Amino acid sequence: MHLHIVSFNVPYPADYGGVIDVFYRVKTLYEAGAQVHLHCYTYGRPEAKELELYCVEVNYYRRETTLGHAMHKRPYIVDSRCSKELLQRLMADDYPVLLEGLHCCWLLEEIRKADTARHRVVMVRAHNVEHEYYRRLAAVERRCLRKLYLVSDARKLQRYETVLLQADAVLAVTQADADHFRQMGCKEVLLMPSSHHHTELQCQQGRGEYALYQADLSVPENVAAVKFLVTQVFAKCQHRFVVAGRNPGKELCQLIAKNERVTLVANPSDEHMDRLIADAQVNIMVTQQPTGLKLKLLHALYCGRHCLVNQHMVAGTQLGSLCCVADQPDQLLQQLDRLMSTDFTEQDISNRRQILFDNYSNKTNARKLMDLVNKLTSL
Repeated sequence: MHLHIVSFNVPYPADYGGVIDVFYRVKTLYEAGAQVHLHCYTYGRPEAKELELYCVEVNYYRRETTLGHAMHKRPYIVDSRCSKELLQRLMADDYPVLLEGLHCCWLLEEIRKADTARHRVVMVRAHNVEHEYYRRLAAVERRCLRKLYLVSDARKLQRYETVLLQADAVLAVTQADADHFRQMGCKEVLLMPSSHHHTELQCQQGRGEYALYQADLSVPENVAAVKFLVTQVFAKCQHRFVVAGRNPGKELCQLIAKNERVTLVANPSDEHMDRLIADAQVNIMVTQQPTGLKLKLLHALYCGRHCLVNQHMVAGTQLGSLCCVADQPDQLLQQLDRLMSTDFTEQDISNRRQILFDNYSNKTNARKLMDLVNKLTSL
């Protein structure tokens, strides 16, 4: 089976949510025998030789990020990825196409315009319900110009989302997202959780000595989560806490420094972060974004002990049964006290293994996708 995959960015190194999903999808499809023709938009990330190990070909296209694209009626993330060179390359054969994200759907518009007697199979991987994601980003953004951009593009994204009705299938990350696309009237919607690098559980039994919050600490949503946890939860109990992540700002560093029970680990290596996750007694994760599947939650479930999350963290997934779920500060405090004194057991690991391997396996996802492609191309 030959398949074109168009990625919104260069998916290697696989070091943040969306590109992790793309890279491990490509890798697993290759291992399943698919012939992947990969196309990558570039901006801020170099070409990656590693991708050639898993693809028949890898082509790169410059994303045009000038201000004029923000003025177009299309969303900026779409209009800045209008590549005629890429379109011509796709039209040179009849292989099915997977577009990674609404970002790449200018190609869907153009392919449908060019359709002749033979219908070209085009699928879209929806990493989020994008307009909902942008609205929630705007809600926590403090920079005025950035907030205006997010609000404006949320409106554009909601209008533009109807382009998905032209796709043969939409691949949704969560059940909630799948329900949204079905209600829109999309032709076929497949629930396909994010791909990831885990193949086996590496959780440790027993008990750790601290609770961990980890995230990219330069992202406003994550900064808001840390402020909430430090002031409303960590400051009100006697446990030891670690906050770890990339590029914490001065204000966040000062806030954490005021609480002697909270340690900040700035810019840890991947290996150090993995140790922090594995050694923690509780991995605590809260978010105000109920959209998408949080890959850091999957990472903690595969590698860590207890997971304490809010409802938004597990919305639309089957992972709530593997976590302790609490939303209000007093509920989080109560559950944190309980989990810090509760051993993580072999039975806990067994429960995780069954649900994760049955529902969040890369191999299962690859087989679903290949079966869908075979079905669509045979119609």
